Amino acid sequence: MLAQATLHTQLPVADMARAKRWYHDKLGMDPVGEFDGGALYETANGKFGLFETSITDRAGHTQMDFEVGDLRAEMSDLRSKGVVFEDYDMPGLKTTDGVASWPQGESSWFKDSEGNVLCLMHWEH
Repeated sequence: MLAQATLHTQLPVADMARAKRWYHDKLGMDPVGEFDGGALYETANGKFGLFETSITDRAGHTQMDFEVGDLRAEMSDLRSKGVVFEDYDMPGLKTTDGVASWPQGESSWFKDSEGNVLCLMHWEH
């Protein structure tokens, strides 16, 4: 039954005003709805929410992916807005200029204003 469900990601934020400003200024996204302590965003094929919390620990792994058609064009656009892409060099994952490549596609990672790890990915379908 869950295979038919629509997925929604929830990302924790320490400062809702700062996070909403960051998503607006850096990603060009504004909430489609707001609720007590949170905001809901939509993309072409998904939704995610921000919720304000006093828990300051953030996951050290990818918390949300954006699947894009042209990874490098998206990175260029985001870099022009001040987004900084992470570089990794560890077993099984090495980036060059912020991009990890594999036979099926490419990925890049960045952090939002709250330290959540977000990913841009392009799959060769």
